[in-house]
Amino acid sequence: MPIYEYRCKSCRRKVQVYVKGFSGTPEVTCSFCGGKELDRLFSTFAMVRGDSDIYDDILSDSSLVNRMMANDPKALVEWSRRMGGTEGEDTPEYQEMIERMERGESVESVASDMKQRQFGGEPGSADDGGED
Repeated sequence: MPIYEYRCKSCRRKVQVYVKGFSGTPEVTCSFCGGKELDRLFSTFAMVRGDSDIYDDILSDSSLVNRMMANDPKALVEWSRRMGGTEGEDTPEYQEMIERMERGESVESVASDMKQRQFGGEPGSADDGGED
């Protein structure tokens, strides 16, 4: 049974749809915003590589390593993709985090907002569970 990928015209997020059977074009709606206008994407396929090959590839890219050392959120997204970490995560929260970091928002800002949304409390608070 195929899994098709679409891009929602309303919220611009990627949506994956599992289709039972191979007949006809499925009726799809965006699982994020409920939009009904979606464009079908050309899906990629996976190639199996060993961990050492992936690490060697990442570490040989001095530009990426330097950007990671400078806490560039876009570099973290690129590293995650190279590690194979973004395709397996399909939660709205994960997609939002990746999209915000791709726009250049800091990891700290995104994590703080998401923590506040999940656990409550003051936005941007530094509640790390330690003593005052």
